[in-house]
Amino acid sequence: MAEGARVFISGRRLDHLNEAVALTGGNMTAIRGDVTNRDDLDRLFEAVKADTGKLDILVTSSGISEYSTIDEISEEHFDKAFDVNVRGMVFAVQRAAPLMPPGGAIVLIGSIAGFIGTPGYGAYGASKAAVRSFARTWTNELAARGIRVNTLSPGPTDTPMFDGLGEEVRRSLVAQIPLGRLGRPDEVAAAALFLASDESSFIAGAELCIDGGMSQV
Repeated sequence: MAEGARVFISGRRLDHLNEAVALTGGNMTAIRGDVTNRDDLDRLFEAVKADTGKLDILVTSSGISEYSTIDEISEEHFDKAFDVNVRGMVFAVQRAAPLMPPGGAIVLIGSIAGFIGTPGYGAYGASKAAVRSFARTWTNELAARGIRVNTLSPGPTDTPMFDGLGEEVRRSLVAQIPLGRLGRPDEVAAAALFLASDESSFIAGAELCIDGGMSQV
């Protein structure tokens, strides 16, 4: 919005959506919905089309991460990870692409977990590897329409997803990061803005890691 965009957000938790709208002074449209629900996705993109007639930028950021080793993993655990992290993303992009004019940009939020192999997070890591793979495929499929697709892969970031971690776990993560701290949400947002903007107009099919060097050295 600071860049002049008309912004729509969607998520399952209405209280969180309302908080986000309040932080922007009401200059945002929130539409409650579940990314894994086909009807909710239809309602979201129908609302965008009715309001603006087009969609210049799509950022897919829904995600879930739960612990389970190969000895414990259940079908429910696996399905939940891929439903939210992959299936929801795929069908959001499918609905968004027809609304996007040439010059459009899609930013898929992945994770460095997609290639570092964290014990106990196999389904999560595999789902994020799928995000990266789709970015490559969609770059080829959508380039003729003038739509760029890139992946933004954060490392450990100080968000509510990390609130349940004990201090020992947080310290262990920080110890693995060359810059010596967790990332901040605003740093991830700045990277997403770069990939969505004309400043990255010759970048497509790429993965930008925002991880303080954790996966890079």
